[in-house]
Amino acid sequence: MLVAALIERISMQTTGSFTVTSWDEDVVGDEHPKLARASVAYAFSGGISGETTCAYALVYNADQTGAFNGMQLVRGTVDGREGAFAVREQGHFGTDGKIHSTFEVVPGSGTGDLAGLRGTGTYTAVHGEPAVPYAFDYELA
Repeated sequence: MLVAALIERISMQTTGSFTVTSWDEDVVGDEHPKLARASVAYAFSGGISGETTCAYALVYNADQTGAFNGMQLVRGTVDGREGAFAVREQGHFGTDGKIHSTFEVVPGSGTGDLAGLRGTGTYTAVHGEPAVPYAFDYELA
C-alpha cells in the first residue's frame, strides 16, 4: 500500500486583505494599446500573512480598460503555517474603477509547512480603496 494514498488532504478557505507597499512600472510605447511591466510589493494580513513580490505584464487600452498577468512570490504564513509559495495571477480592469483577479498556486512551489499547498483565490480591488479583500480556497496534506 502506498503511503501517499493514506495522506488525507484538508480543504480550507481563508480570507483577509492586502495593501500595495510599492509599485514600480515601466510603460512600453506611447500609443494604445500600451504594454507595461510592473514590479509590485504587497503586505498581506488575515489568513495569508506576510510580504509578497509580484512581476506583472499589463495591457492598457485607449478606453481605460485592460488586462494583466503576473507571477507572485508569497513568504509568510497561511492560517499559521509558515513557508513560501508562488501564485500565477490573471485579471482585467474596466471603466468602473474595479480590478478583478483570479490566482492559483503554482504546483510544487510550496515550502516549509506549506509544502504540497494547492489552491485558488480571487479578489476585486476598488480604485481609491487602500485595502483589497481576498478569498483563498486551499488544500494541504
